[in-house]
Amino acid sequence: MDSSSDEDDDHHNLIHQPSTKPRTPPSTFNVEDLNSRFRRVNFTFQKKHYILAILLLLLLLFLFFSVPNLRRYFTTSFTSDSITDRMKESELRAIYLLRQQQQRLSTVFNSSDQNQNPNPKLIEDLKSALFKQISINNEIQQILLNPHRTGNVIDPEFNFGNSNFNVGNYDRCRTVDQSLSKRKTIEWNPKKDKFLVAICVSGQMSNHLICLEKHMFFAAILNRVLVIPSSKVDYQYDRVVDIDHINKCLGKKVVMSFDEFSNVKKGHLHIDKFLCYFALPQPCYLDDERLKKLDGLGLGMSKPKAVWEDEDTRNPKKKTVQDVMDKFSYDDDVMAIGDVFYAKVEHEWVMQPGGPIAHQCKTLIEPNRLILLTAQRFIQTFLGRNFIALHFRRHGFLKFCNAKKPSCFFPIPQAADCILRVIERADAPIIYLSTDAAESETGLLQSLIVLNGKSVPLVIRPARNSAEKWDALLYRHHIEGDSQVEAMLDKTICAMSSVFIGAPGSTFTEDILRLRKDWGSASLCDEYLCHGEEPNIVAENE
Repeated sequence: MDSSSDEDDDHHNLIHQPSTKPRTPPSTFNVEDLNSRFRRVNFTFQKKHYILAILLLLLLLFLFFSVPNLRRYFTTSFTSDSITDRMKESELRAIYLLRQQQQRLSTVFNSSDQNQNPNPKLIEDLKSALFKQISINNEIQQILLNPHRTGNVIDPEFNFGNSNFNVGNYDRCRTVDQSLSKRKTIEWNPKKDKFLVAICVSGQMSNHLICLEKHMFFAAILNRVLVIPSSKVDYQYDRVVDIDHINKCLGKKVVMSFDEFSNVKKGHLHIDKFLCYFALPQPCYLDDERLKKLDGLGLGMSKPKAVWEDEDTRNPKKKTVQDVMDKFSYDDDVMAIGDVFYAKVEHEWVMQPGGPIAHQCKTLIEPNRLILLTAQRFIQTFLGRNFIALHFRRHGFLKFCNAKKPSCFFPIPQAADCILRVIERADAPIIYLSTDAAESETGLLQSLIVLNGKSVPLVIRPARNSAEKWDALLYRHHIEGDSQVEAMLDKTICAMSSVFIGAPGSTFTEDILRLRKDWGSASLCDEYLCHGEEPNIVAENE
């Protein structure tokens, strides 16, 4: 008997019971048909799933770009940790800057409180200081905003608006307007056969150049051609100063070298009238050695005579053009006037930018062209357009300054603080150092010139190196190594700087300031080192 071999789903029925229903014929089982049906169902399901996923993604993108808060939520969820770290760093930096700002404002407040009658320089300093504080405030804002930037866009939630203050509206170290059109001048119209021989003996080259400038004024007043001193008794001026430039600026022969004068007066080389501006401490400030040198030129001369018996170099009196004309107007062909470095004749007139004489140039006494070009090449090689120049006079200056009240010789740490304040105002990346200081002093100074954690380089003109070509002109014309040429080169570089810090009491500094005024390069930030301060310690006298 056949029985069914199909197992019952009910596993509890352990005993098989025979079926009482009629038997139906078994149907044929088709595997291929089943698979085909399954594939059709599965494809339909997957298609619906993909469409649903795409629709959901599009919905999310739409919400992300149309709802700002949702976008911010997604963005900040991934960057919150990094922003927190950056905010902490920015806040610490901002606190540091705020403390700096507080100190600077306190300094400004105290200085303004001590000056009951502020002068224009003080007002300009106050404007500069306030500008600096506004700049610091702007920097603090940018630092605090920085963590919330995405690329170059600030998160709208932290957009505080734009300040109306424009940094470019105020150049705190701009050049000074010298008002040259208002300059008071005198015409220099010399008679061809009347000469004035300049005598300059006081101090070094800077003193002699100031003396020569004053002699030019005397020559203009007296309508005479000025004779430049001979290199046998004085410096070799044509190596340092452009003599031809003076004549070109006036369009006539107003100065000549001593050699030219000797040729013109050949056979009669004689000073007909030798007058002394100063009588004390000795007439014409001349000693026997200098008189012997003048005599060695084959230059005959009358005995020097003082025009004012009480005029003393240690306490010069103010004089006018009329005073000079009254005492020095003679008809003699050749006159000589003793050293006039200390003379105070129309001081304001003489010291004005461009000088007291009418001419077509910026200045009459300027560096030899070889020196001028060498200075430009040095600046192009080492410094660039924006640099500070510092005349840091040290050798022999300690005793000189301490004889003054107050002293002008500052300890290096104090000097460094003063220099840093100028650097902050000028915003210059480098300093040219013109100095006679020892390496021990310049090394210490360099270690202290640090602003915001970054050292500001002090550049000293290097020794001759054949691999460097900036000084080739001096070398080719055989004037390299001349101490006066090098001194004038230093002056020229300093005169071309963006900002100049000078040594108080130094005629080297004064000649640089003269060039800067005449060339139009003088800056509102120019000053003497530690101007308005006293040294925090002064040694006793011997």
